[in-house]
Amino acid sequence: MSEPINNINDLRNEIARLRAVKNEQEAAIKEHFSSPSAIISTVYSAFSGGDTAKGGFFKADDMISLVSRFVLPFALNKTIFRSSNFIVKAIVGVLSQSASGFINESTIASVWDKLKTIIPQKWTKKSAKHVDYGIPPLSESY
Repeated sequence: MSEPINNINDLRNEIARLRAVKNEQEAAIKEHFSSPSAIISTVYSAFSGGDTAKGGFFKADDMISLVSRFVLPFALNKTIFRSSNFIVKAIVGVLSQSASGFINESTIASVWDKLKTIIPQKWTKKSAKHVDYGIPPLSESY
């Protein structure tokens, strides 16, 4: 709306312009949800880790910090501070929500890498033993 509306004709023209814009936007939305593959690509682009200016709604770090704001206080209050009173649980909730700002994708990845090095190989999933049936593998040339 670049020009001010001064009379009824200006108002009617603006209503017509807004209806045209509405129809264009409805057509674009219908195109995004016209087939299952279009729906999947729309959802994928919405949750992609890209910049919000490029079309993604959430970044990976935003999603992780959002989840940690709820999971961290809940987990602490249900495990470590189970028999604590209301005031202690409220303090834990406030502190853990402020601490969840430090939790992002890189910190989770570094903690996961440290856990993988701590856990011995014997506790991990054992690979299947190679059994030789006497049949040689196929050669590259047929």
